[in-house]
Amino acid sequence: MKGQNKLFTAIVIALILGVAIGGFVHIRYPESAEPFSKNIKLLGTVFIRLVQMIIAPLVFTTLVVGIAKMSDIKMIGRVGTKAMLWFISASLVSLFIGLVLVNWLEPGHVTTLPIQDAASAEELVKSSKGFSMEDFVKHIIPKSVFEAFATNEVLQIVVFSIMFGIALANLGDEYAQPVVKLFDIIAHGILKMVGYIMWFAPLGVLGAIAAVVATNGFEIFKVYAIYLRDFFFALAILWAVLLFVGYLIIGNRLFELLRRIKEPLLIAFSTTSSEAVFPKLVEELERFGCNNRVVSFILPLGYSFNLDGSMMYMTFASIFIAQIYGIEMSVGQQITMLLVLMLTSKGIAGVPRASLVIIVATCSMFGIPPEGIALILPIDHFCDMGRSMTNVLGNALATSAVSKWEGQLDNHGGDL
Repeated sequence: MKGQNKLFTAIVIALILGVAIGGFVHIRYPESAEPFSKNIKLLGTVFIRLVQMIIAPLVFTTLVVGIAKMSDIKMIGRVGTKAMLWFISASLVSLFIGLVLVNWLEPGHVTTLPIQDAASAEELVKSSKGFSMEDFVKHIIPKSVFEAFATNEVLQIVVFSIMFGIALANLGDEYAQPVVKLFDIIAHGILKMVGYIMWFAPLGVLGAIAAVVATNGFEIFKVYAIYLRDFFFALAILWAVLLFVGYLIIGNRLFELLRRIKEPLLIAFSTTSSEAVFPKLVEELERFGCNNRVVSFILPLGYSFNLDGSMMYMTFASIFIAQIYGIEMSVGQQITMLLVLMLTSKGIAGVPRASLVIIVATCSMFGIPPEGIALILPIDHFCDMGRSMTNVLGNALATSAVSKWEGQLDNHGGDL
Protein backbone atom coordinates (compact mmCIF):
# COMPACT_ATOMS: atom_id res chain seq x y z
CA MET A 1 0.00 0.00 0.00
CA LYS A 2 2.90 2.37 0.75
CA GLY A 3 4.24 1.82 -2.76
CA GLN A 4 0.85 2.65 -4.27
CA ASN A 5 0.61 5.83 -2.19
CA LYS A 6 4.11 6.88 -3.28
CA LEU A 7 3.20 6.29 -6.91
CA PHE A 8 0.00 8.29 -6.49
CA THR A 9 2.00 11.15 -4.93
CA ALA A 10 4.56 10.99 -7.73
CA ILE A 11 1.81 11.15 -10.36
CA VAL A 12 0.22 14.17 -8.65
CA ILE A 13 3.60 15.94 -8.50
CA ALA A 14 4.21 15.10 -12.17
CA LEU A 15 0.75 16.45 -13.01
CA ILE A 16 1.45 19.76 -11.24
CA LEU A 17 4.87 20.06 -12.88
CA GLY A 18 3.40 19.22 -16.28
CA VAL A 19 0.71 21.88 -15.88
CA ALA A 20 3.25 24.47 -14.75
CA ILE A 21 5.73 23.73 -17.53
CA GLY A 22 3.05 23.49 -20.23
CA GLY A 23 1.31 26.66 -19.03
CA PHE A 24 4.60 28.57 -18.97
CA VAL A 25 5.36 27.58 -22.57
CA HIS A 26 1.79 28.30 -23.71
CA ILE A 27 1.78 31.81 -22.24
CA ARG A 28 5.40 32.94 -22.67
CA TYR A 29 6.54 31.08 -25.78
CA PRO A 30 3.45 30.24 -27.87
CA GLU A 31 5.52 30.06 -31.05
CA SER A 32 7.59 27.22 -29.52
CA ALA A 33 4.59 25.28 -28.18
CA GLU A 34 4.38 22.85 -31.09
CA PRO A 35 8.06 21.71 -31.17
CA PHE A 36 8.12 21.66 -27.35
CA SER A 37 5.02 19.44 -27.24
CA LYS A 38 6.48 17.11 -29.85
CA ASN A 39 9.66 16.59 -27.83
CA ILE A 40 8.26 16.32 -24.30
CA LYS A 41 5.55 13.97 -25.53
CA LEU A 42 8.33 11.39 -25.98
CA LEU A 43 8.16 10.79 -22.22
CA GLY A 44 4.58 9.63 -22.67
CA THR A 45 5.59 7.54 -25.68
CA VAL A 46 8.17 5.68 -23.56
CA PHE A 47 5.53 4.81 -20.95
CA ILE A 48 2.96 3.70 -23.54
CA ARG A 49 5.48 1.47 -25.34
CA LEU A 50 6.49 -0.13 -22.03
CA VAL A 51 2.82 -0.98 -21.37
CA GLN A 52 2.31 -2.28 -24.91
CA MET A 53 5.42 -4.45 -24.53
CA ILE A 54 3.78 -6.69 -21.90
CA ILE A 55 0.22 -6.86 -23.28
CA ALA A 56 0.62 -10.03 -25.39
CA PRO A 57 2.46 -12.22 -22.81
CA LEU A 58 0.19 -10.96 -20.02
CA VAL A 59 -3.05 -11.85 -21.84
CA PHE A 60 -1.65 -15.21 -23.00
CA THR A 61 -0.32 -16.51 -19.67
CA THR A 62 -3.18 -15.31 -17.44
CA LEU A 63 -5.89 -16.66 -19.75
CA VAL A 64 -4.21 -20.04 -20.26
CA VAL A 65 -3.67 -20.51 -16.52
CA GLY A 66 -7.20 -19.34 -15.66
CA ILE A 67 -8.90 -21.64 -18.18
CA ALA A 68 -6.65 -24.64 -17.43
CA LYS A 69 -7.60 -24.38 -13.75
CA MET A 70 -11.30 -24.18 -14.60
CA SER A 71 -11.47 -27.97 -14.77
CA ASP A 72 -12.82 -27.54 -11.22
CA ILE A 73 -16.12 -26.47 -12.78
CA LYS A 74 -16.71 -30.08 -13.89
CA MET A 75 -16.40 -31.28 -10.30
CA ILE A 76 -18.69 -28.65 -8.88
CA GLY A 77 -21.07 -29.01 -11.83
CA ARG A 78 -24.15 -26.92 -11.65
CA VAL A 79 -22.67 -24.43 -9.14
CA GLY A 80 -19.94 -23.54 -11.61
CA THR A 81 -22.39 -23.21 -14.47
CA LYS A 82 -24.63 -20.85 -12.50
CA ALA A 83 -21.60 -18.84 -11.39
CA MET A 84 -20.33 -18.41 -14.95
CA LEU A 85 -23.79 -17.40 -16.17
CA TRP A 86 -23.88 -14.71 -13.47
CA PHE A 87 -20.34 -13.54 -14.31
CA ILE A 88 -21.01 -13.29 -18.05
CA SER A 89 -24.37 -11.55 -17.57
CA ALA A 90 -23.00 -9.08 -14.99
CA SER A 91 -19.96 -8.31 -17.16
CA LEU A 92 -22.10 -7.63 -20.23
CA VAL A 93 -24.50 -5.44 -18.23
CA SER A 94 -21.58 -3.48 -16.72
CA LEU A 95 -19.94 -2.95 -20.11
CA PHE A 96 -23.27 -1.94 -21.64
CA ILE A 97 -24.05 0.59 -18.88
CA GLY A 98 -20.62 2.17 -19.38
CA LEU A 99 -21.16 2.29 -23.14
CA VAL A 100 -24.64 3.82 -22.94
CA LEU A 101 -23.77 6.45 -20.33
CA VAL A 102 -20.51 7.62 -21.93
CA ASN A 103 -22.42 8.11 -25.21
CA TRP A 104 -25.27 9.90 -23.43
CA LEU A 105 -23.19 12.12 -21.13
CA GLU A 106 -20.35 12.67 -23.68
CA PRO A 107 -17.70 13.77 -21.12
CA GLY A 108 -15.02 13.83 -23.83
CA HIS A 109 -16.85 16.35 -26.00
CA VAL A 110 -16.03 19.22 -23.63
CA THR A 111 -12.89 19.78 -25.65
CA THR A 112 -11.28 18.16 -28.65
CA LEU A 113 -7.57 17.45 -28.98
CA PRO A 114 -5.82 17.05 -32.32
CA ILE A 115 -5.08 13.47 -33.35
CA GLN A 116 -1.32 13.20 -33.15
CA ASP A 117 -1.14 9.64 -34.40
CA ALA A 118 -2.13 9.97 -38.05
CA ALA A 119 -1.51 6.29 -38.79
CA SER A 120 -4.08 5.26 -36.19
CA ALA A 121 -6.68 7.57 -37.72
CA GLU A 122 -6.02 6.18 -41.21
CA GLU A 123 -6.39 2.63 -39.89
CA LEU A 124 -9.71 3.54 -38.27
CA VAL A 125 -11.03 4.97 -41.53
CA LYS A 126 -9.93 1.88 -43.46
CA SER A 127 -11.49 -0.54 -40.96
CA SER A 128 -14.77 1.36 -40.83
CA LYS A 129 -15.10 1.49 -44.64
CA GLY A 130 -13.85 -1.97 -45.49
CA PHE A 131 -15.43 -3.97 -42.68
CA SER A 132 -16.81 -7.33 -43.79
CA MET A 133 -17.45 -10.73 -42.24
CA GLU A 134 -14.37 -12.08 -44.01
CA ASP A 135 -12.19 -9.33 -42.50
CA PHE A 136 -13.74 -9.95 -39.08
CA VAL A 137 -12.96 -13.68 -39.20
CA LYS A 138 -9.40 -12.99 -40.37
CA HIS A 139 -8.96 -10.50 -37.55
CA ILE A 140 -10.14 -13.01 -34.93
CA ILE A 141 -8.43 -16.24 -36.03
CA PRO A 142 -4.62 -16.06 -36.13
CA LYS A 143 -2.75 -17.29 -39.19
CA SER A 144 0.30 -17.60 -36.95
CA VAL A 145 0.37 -17.17 -33.20
CA PHE A 146 3.89 -15.71 -33.49
CA GLU A 147 2.60 -13.08 -35.92
CA ALA A 148 -0.22 -12.28 -33.47
CA PHE A 149 2.34 -11.83 -30.67
CA ALA A 150 4.64 -9.73 -32.85
CA THR A 151 1.85 -7.36 -33.90
CA ASN A 152 0.02 -7.32 -30.52
CA GLU A 153 -3.20 -8.68 -32.04
CA VAL A 154 -4.89 -9.20 -28.67
CA LEU A 155 -8.07 -10.82 -30.00
CA GLN A 156 -6.09 -13.45 -31.93
CA ILE A 157 -3.99 -14.13 -28.83
CA VAL A 158 -7.21 -14.58 -26.81
CA VAL A 159 -8.53 -17.16 -29.31
CA PHE A 160 -5.29 -19.16 -29.19
CA SER A 161 -5.10 -18.88 -25.37
CA ILE A 162 -8.67 -20.16 -24.91
CA MET A 163 -8.07 -23.18 -27.16
CA PHE A 164 -4.71 -23.94 -25.53
CA GLY A 165 -6.16 -23.56 -22.02
CA ILE A 166 -9.07 -25.91 -22.82
CA ALA A 167 -6.61 -28.44 -24.26
CA LEU A 168 -4.49 -28.32 -21.09
CA ALA A 169 -7.58 -28.64 -18.88
CA ASN A 170 -8.52 -31.88 -20.67
CA LEU A 171 -5.01 -33.30 -20.81
CA GLY A 172 -4.95 -34.50 -17.22
CA ASP A 173 -3.01 -33.22 -14.23
CA GLU A 174 0.02 -35.45 -14.83
CA TYR A 175 0.83 -33.76 -18.13
CA ALA A 176 -0.80 -30.37 -17.72
CA GLN A 177 0.28 -29.45 -14.19
CA PRO A 178 3.96 -28.66 -14.99
CA VAL A 179 2.94 -26.46 -17.95
CA VAL A 180 0.25 -24.67 -15.97
CA LYS A 181 2.67 -24.11 -13.10
CA LEU A 182 5.30 -22.72 -15.49
CA PHE A 183 2.80 -20.32 -17.09
CA ASP A 184 1.52 -19.35 -13.65
CA ILE A 185 5.07 -18.37 -12.63
CA ILE A 186 5.57 -16.46 -15.90
CA ALA A 187 2.23 -14.68 -15.40
CA HIS A 188 3.23 -13.61 -11.88
CA GLY A 189 6.58 -12.41 -13.23
CA ILE A 190 4.84 -10.31 -15.88
CA LEU A 191 2.40 -8.93 -13.31
CA LYS A 192 5.43 -7.93 -11.25
CA MET A 193 6.68 -6.08 -14.33
CA VAL A 194 3.39 -4.16 -14.43
CA GLY A 195 4.27 -2.77 -11.01
CA TYR A 196 7.71 -1.70 -12.23
CA ILE A 197 6.37 -0.14 -15.43
CA MET A 198 3.81 1.88 -13.47
CA TRP A 199 6.72 3.75 -11.91
CA PHE A 200 7.34 5.25 -15.35
CA ALA A 201 3.78 6.61 -15.24
CA PRO A 202 4.76 9.96 -13.63
CA LEU A 203 7.09 10.67 -16.56
CA GLY A 204 4.32 9.73 -18.97
CA VAL A 205 1.90 12.05 -17.15
CA LEU A 206 4.45 14.88 -17.11
CA GLY A 207 5.06 14.56 -20.85
CA ALA A 208 1.41 14.16 -21.83
CA ILE A 209 0.03 16.96 -19.64
CA ALA A 210 2.82 19.42 -20.48
CA ALA A 211 2.31 18.77 -24.20
CA VAL A 212 -1.48 19.17 -23.97
CA VAL A 213 -1.39 22.35 -21.83
CA ALA A 214 1.35 23.91 -23.99
CA THR A 215 -0.75 23.53 -27.15
CA ASN A 216 -4.31 23.81 -25.75
CA GLY A 217 -3.96 26.05 -22.68
CA PHE A 218 -5.85 25.45 -19.44
CA GLU A 219 -9.14 24.46 -21.07
CA ILE A 220 -8.19 20.79 -20.63
CA PHE A 221 -8.97 20.94 -16.88
CA LYS A 222 -12.68 21.27 -17.48
CA VAL A 223 -12.44 17.72 -18.80
CA TYR A 224 -11.23 16.19 -15.49
CA ALA A 225 -14.09 17.59 -13.40
CA ILE A 226 -16.71 16.44 -15.90
CA TYR A 227 -15.04 13.03 -16.36
CA LEU A 228 -15.11 12.24 -12.62
CA ARG A 229 -18.68 13.50 -12.24
CA ASP A 230 -19.96 11.40 -15.12
CA PHE A 231 -17.99 8.27 -14.14
CA PHE A 232 -19.29 8.23 -10.56
CA PHE A 233 -22.82 8.84 -11.83
CA ALA A 234 -22.38 5.79 -14.08
CA LEU A 235 -21.10 3.80 -11.07
CA ALA A 236 -24.18 4.81 -9.09
CA ILE A 237 -26.41 3.47 -11.89
CA LEU A 238 -24.45 0.19 -11.90
CA TRP A 239 -24.82 -0.11 -8.11
CA ALA A 240 -28.57 0.45 -8.40
CA VAL A 241 -28.86 -2.32 -11.00
CA LEU A 242 -26.72 -4.77 -8.97
CA LEU A 243 -28.57 -4.08 -5.72
CA PHE A 244 -31.96 -4.39 -7.44
CA VAL A 245 -31.04 -7.81 -8.87
CA GLY A 246 -29.59 -8.82 -5.49
CA TYR A 247 -32.85 -7.82 -3.77
CA LEU A 248 -34.88 -9.89 -6.25
CA ILE A 249 -32.80 -12.96 -5.38
CA ILE A 250 -32.08 -12.74 -1.64
CA GLY A 251 -34.83 -10.33 -0.59
CA ASN A 252 -34.52 -8.31 2.62
CA ARG A 253 -31.34 -10.17 3.51
CA LEU A 254 -29.60 -7.84 1.04
CA PHE A 255 -29.44 -5.19 3.78
CA GLU A 256 -27.85 -7.67 6.18
CA LEU A 257 -25.30 -8.54 3.48
CA LEU A 258 -24.44 -4.86 3.01
CA ARG A 259 -23.94 -4.48 6.78
CA ARG A 260 -21.65 -7.52 6.75
CA ILE A 261 -19.47 -6.32 3.91
CA LYS A 262 -19.33 -2.60 4.72
CA GLU A 263 -15.77 -2.93 6.09
CA PRO A 264 -14.40 -4.77 3.00
CA LEU A 265 -16.12 -2.14 0.83
CA LEU A 266 -14.43 0.71 2.70
CA ILE A 267 -11.03 -1.00 2.64
CA ALA A 268 -11.32 -1.60 -1.12
CA PHE A 269 -12.34 2.04 -1.60
CA SER A 270 -9.43 3.46 0.40
CA THR A 271 -6.72 1.10 -0.86
CA THR A 272 -7.96 0.81 -4.49
CA SER A 273 -7.45 -2.95 -4.19
CA SER A 274 -10.23 -5.52 -4.13
CA GLU A 275 -7.59 -8.23 -3.54
CA ALA A 276 -6.71 -6.64 -0.19
CA VAL A 277 -10.11 -7.53 1.26
CA PHE A 278 -10.32 -11.12 -0.05
CA PRO A 279 -9.73 -12.91 3.32
CA LYS A 280 -12.12 -10.59 5.16
CA LEU A 281 -14.76 -10.99 2.44
CA VAL A 282 -14.57 -14.81 2.68
CA GLU A 283 -15.07 -14.57 6.45
CA GLU A 284 -18.03 -12.19 6.25
CA LEU A 285 -19.81 -14.17 3.51
CA GLU A 286 -19.54 -17.36 5.56
CA ARG A 287 -20.85 -15.51 8.62
CA PHE A 288 -23.69 -14.19 6.45
CA GLY A 289 -24.70 -17.80 5.81
CA CYS A 290 -23.12 -18.75 2.49
CA ASN A 291 -21.88 -22.34 2.24
CA ASN A 292 -18.10 -22.37 2.69
CA ARG A 293 -17.58 -24.68 -0.31
CA VAL A 294 -19.57 -22.31 -2.51
CA VAL A 295 -17.60 -19.33 -1.20
CA SER A 296 -14.23 -21.01 -1.69
CA PHE A 297 -15.06 -21.82 -5.32
CA ILE A 298 -17.03 -18.79 -6.55
CA LEU A 299 -15.10 -15.97 -4.89
CA PRO A 300 -11.64 -16.75 -6.37
CA LEU A 301 -13.27 -17.36 -9.77
CA GLY A 302 -15.18 -14.09 -9.44
CA TYR A 303 -11.97 -12.16 -8.80
CA SER A 304 -10.91 -13.08 -12.34
CA PHE A 305 -14.23 -13.16 -14.18
CA ASN A 306 -16.58 -10.82 -12.31
CA LEU A 307 -15.01 -7.37 -11.99
CA ASP A 308 -18.12 -5.27 -12.61
CA GLY A 309 -16.63 -1.86 -11.77
CA SER A 310 -13.52 -2.45 -13.89
CA MET A 311 -15.61 -3.72 -16.80
CA MET A 312 -17.77 -0.61 -16.85
CA TYR A 313 -14.71 1.62 -16.59
CA MET A 314 -13.11 0.02 -19.65
CA THR A 315 -15.90 0.95 -22.06
CA PHE A 316 -16.33 4.34 -20.38
CA ALA A 317 -12.62 5.24 -20.61
CA SER A 318 -12.08 3.85 -24.12
CA ILE A 319 -14.99 5.79 -25.66
CA PHE A 320 -14.02 8.88 -23.61
CA ILE A 321 -10.53 8.86 -25.17
CA ALA A 322 -12.09 8.52 -28.63
CA GLN A 323 -14.35 11.51 -27.86
CA ILE A 324 -11.37 13.57 -26.66
CA TYR A 325 -9.62 13.05 -30.00
CA GLY A 326 -12.80 13.71 -31.98
CA ILE A 327 -13.02 10.13 -33.29
CA GLU A 328 -16.58 9.08 -34.09
CA MET A 329 -17.24 5.37 -33.67
CA SER A 330 -20.22 3.64 -35.23
CA VAL A 331 -22.65 1.57 -33.16
CA GLY A 332 -21.22 -1.58 -34.75
CA GLN A 333 -17.67 -0.65 -33.80
CA GLN A 334 -18.70 0.12 -30.23
CA ILE A 335 -20.54 -3.20 -29.85
CA THR A 336 -17.49 -4.98 -31.27
CA MET A 337 -15.34 -3.11 -28.73
CA LEU A 338 -17.70 -4.25 -25.94
CA LEU A 339 -17.32 -7.91 -26.98
CA VAL A 340 -13.53 -7.54 -27.32
CA LEU A 341 -13.32 -6.08 -23.81
CA MET A 342 -15.51 -8.92 -22.56
CA LEU A 343 -12.79 -11.37 -23.64
CA THR A 344 -9.56 -9.44 -23.08
CA SER A 345 -10.41 -8.22 -19.59
CA LYS A 346 -10.44 -11.66 -17.99
CA GLY A 347 -7.66 -12.99 -15.81
CA ILE A 348 -5.72 -9.93 -14.64
CA ALA A 349 -7.51 -9.22 -11.38
CA GLY A 350 -5.69 -7.87 -8.36
CA VAL A 351 -3.13 -5.78 -10.26
CA PRO A 352 -3.38 -2.04 -9.56
CA ARG A 353 -4.49 -0.23 -12.73
CA ALA A 354 -4.44 -3.46 -14.74
CA SER A 355 -7.51 -2.20 -16.58
CA LEU A 356 -5.34 0.53 -18.10
CA VAL A 357 -3.30 -2.16 -19.87
CA ILE A 358 -6.47 -3.52 -21.47
CA ILE A 359 -7.67 -0.03 -22.41
CA VAL A 360 -4.36 0.71 -24.16
CA ALA A 361 -4.63 -2.55 -26.11
CA THR A 362 -8.25 -1.84 -27.05
CA CYS A 363 -7.51 1.73 -28.14
CA SER A 364 -4.69 0.50 -30.37
CA MET A 365 -6.95 -2.17 -31.86
CA PHE A 366 -9.66 0.35 -32.79
CA GLY A 367 -7.39 3.10 -34.07
CA ILE A 368 -7.77 5.38 -31.03
CA PRO A 369 -4.44 7.06 -30.08
CA PRO A 370 -3.24 4.97 -27.10
CA GLU A 371 -1.31 7.94 -25.67
CA GLY A 372 -4.73 9.28 -24.64
CA ILE A 373 -4.55 6.96 -21.61
CA ALA A 374 -1.95 9.30 -20.08
CA LEU A 375 -4.55 12.08 -20.01
CA ILE A 376 -6.79 10.19 -17.56
CA LEU A 377 -3.94 8.64 -15.55
CA PRO A 378 -3.72 11.54 -13.04
CA ILE A 379 -7.34 10.97 -11.94
CA ASP A 380 -7.33 7.21 -12.43
CA HIS A 381 -6.59 6.73 -8.70
CA PHE A 382 -9.96 8.28 -7.80
CA CYS A 383 -11.75 6.20 -10.44
CA ASP A 384 -9.95 3.10 -9.12
CA MET A 385 -11.38 3.72 -5.65
CA GLY A 386 -14.92 3.51 -6.98
CA ARG A 387 -14.40 0.57 -9.30
CA SER A 388 -12.53 -1.52 -6.66
CA MET A 389 -15.41 -1.10 -4.22
CA THR A 390 -17.87 -2.03 -7.00
CA ASN A 391 -15.85 -5.19 -7.77
CA VAL A 392 -16.19 -6.30 -4.13
CA LEU A 393 -19.94 -5.66 -4.12
CA GLY A 394 -20.40 -7.61 -7.37
CA ASN A 395 -18.53 -10.67 -6.10
CA ALA A 396 -20.35 -10.64 -2.75
CA LEU A 397 -23.70 -10.53 -4.56
CA ALA A 398 -22.65 -13.30 -6.98
CA THR A 399 -21.61 -15.62 -4.14
CA SER A 400 -24.78 -14.94 -2.15
CA ALA A 401 -27.03 -15.38 -5.20
CA VAL A 402 -25.55 -18.74 -6.22
CA SER A 403 -25.72 -19.92 -2.58
CA LYS A 404 -29.41 -18.98 -2.55
CA TRP A 405 -30.10 -20.78 -5.86
CA GLU A 406 -28.42 -23.90 -4.50
CA GLY A 407 -30.39 -23.78 -1.26
CA GLN A 408 -27.10 -23.32 0.59
CA LEU A 409 -27.79 -19.91 2.16
CA ASP A 410 -28.33 -20.24 5.89
CA ASN A 411 -31.16 -17.89 6.91
CA HIS A 412 -29.88 -17.25 10.42
CA GLY A 413 -26.24 -16.69 9.48
CA GLY A 414 -23.56 -19.31 9.44
CA ASP A 415 -20.54 -20.23 11.48
CA LEU A 416 -16.98 -20.29 10.18
